[in-house]
Amino acid sequence: MGRWKVVVTDWEFADLRYEEKVLGGGPFELIPAQCRTEEEVIAACRDADAILNQYAPLGRRVVEALNRCRVIVRYGVGVNTIDLAAATEKGICVANVPDYCLDEVSDHALALLLNLARRITAADRLVKRGEWDFKRAAPVRRLRGQTVGLVGFGNIPRILAAKLKPLGFRLIAHDPYVPQAVAEERGVSLVSLDRLCREADIVSVHAPLTAETRGMIGREQLRSMKPQAYLVNTSRGPVVDEGALLEALREGWIAGAALDVVEEEPIRPDHPLLSMEQVILTPHMAWYSEEAMEELRTKAAEAVREVLQHGRYPRYLVNLEVMEQALPGKRQ
Repeated sequence: MGRWKVVVTDWEFADLRYEEKVLGGGPFELIPAQCRTEEEVIAACRDADAILNQYAPLGRRVVEALNRCRVIVRYGVGVNTIDLAAATEKGICVANVPDYCLDEVSDHALALLLNLARRITAADRLVKRGEWDFKRAAPVRRLRGQTVGLVGFGNIPRILAAKLKPLGFRLIAHDPYVPQAVAEERGVSLVSLDRLCREADIVSVHAPLTAETRGMIGREQLRSMKPQAYLVNTSRGPVVDEGALLEALREGWIAGAALDVVEEEPIRPDHPLLSMEQVILTPHMAWYSEEAMEELRTKAAEAVREVLQHGRYPRYLVNLEVMEQALPGKRQ
């Protein structure tokens, strides 16, 4: 009996010790790769039984080249690196790990939001330039009574809402897939995106990247925001139209932005956002804590084991349509 071939297409961790703890030895052969292109993924994964994926592209051409693959697991929440339709057509389970960093991302969004509202980074820059004058950081407004607009109301923004509420913020959200009652029981009013942008003092983006959400915060939305309003994005860069955001910041449509994500990562050295004093940037780290990293990698590896060794659908199956097809039985 051969061993199951599990390929890690790419990773930015120091090692693969958590994956090896779950999938090292026994019936599994864990194969590390550092693929950047579709060609490299095809070469590494053509005969893989399972794939662990971080950022390497798994488009239709890649998926159609897979001969034996039964499950692809993405490190993280979003699965925009994977062609879901192609995977479903081939009967390949696609799974993610949606619950590993709920506190981390909501904490990071809260930190960025408070940083903007209290002008922490702006004041720090002033002091380090020798300007000991609070008036240079003005205006700063009282938090209590300000409105935070949450774009998306899934798990992370619901946790963020619970953290914001004791600070006295008014909370509104836009999410066409969430019932009004679900929001209301958390003290949040569901509104249209247009109304959210008009009313919010701080807009915090938490929408997944899909064809529907790409560029959903664009010129029209930014133009309708208050000139003293701030934008926070801890979801995916392309959810915000970066060209429109640059125009909004240059023209003063909004007061500033805090971004953990940008359209193209890593951000290029000459990007205009880097020179804007009213912008705070972090390197796509909202998800990160040592505990979250261990949980992410362990759960991703366990999803592979569930499918290959136990013949079960992974706990966090993304393409539920694949369940209409028979999951091949576990190897005897």
